[in-house]
Amino acid sequence: PVQLMESGGGSVQAGGSLRLSCGATVYTGHRNCLGWFRQAPGKEREGVATVATGSGQKYYNDGVKGRFTISQGDARNSVYLDMTDLRPEDSAIYYCAESSFACHTLTAAGWGGWGQGTQVNVSS
Repeated sequence: PVQLMESGGGSVQAGGSLRLSCGATVYTGHRNCLGWFRQAPGKEREGVATVATGSGQKYYNDGVKGRFTISQGDARNSVYLDMTDLRPEDSAIYYCAESSFACHTLTAAGWGGWGQGTQVNVSS
């Protein structure tokens, strides 16, 4: 799978905003699905938002609907995550990933190309 790299994390207060960016380190072909996942200490990695790159269909974790927006970048295999109204429970390491078929799934199974992640800390 393609290797992806995330950036844009940081520390903000509750109610703040951040924009995460993700791109491929080497282009190895079009990917059908791009997505954002997160993992907090002691918890399983969970899906945040995914996008089917062909149709543009987007899928969101119920906990972020209305606050987070996933969008495709102009560069191939690039994706953004705009996060608003951040809450302390959003604190986690955020990863982007790619998949050939799992566009609609918000679990890590079926996804790959994991980067190192970018840390998001939201203080109350």
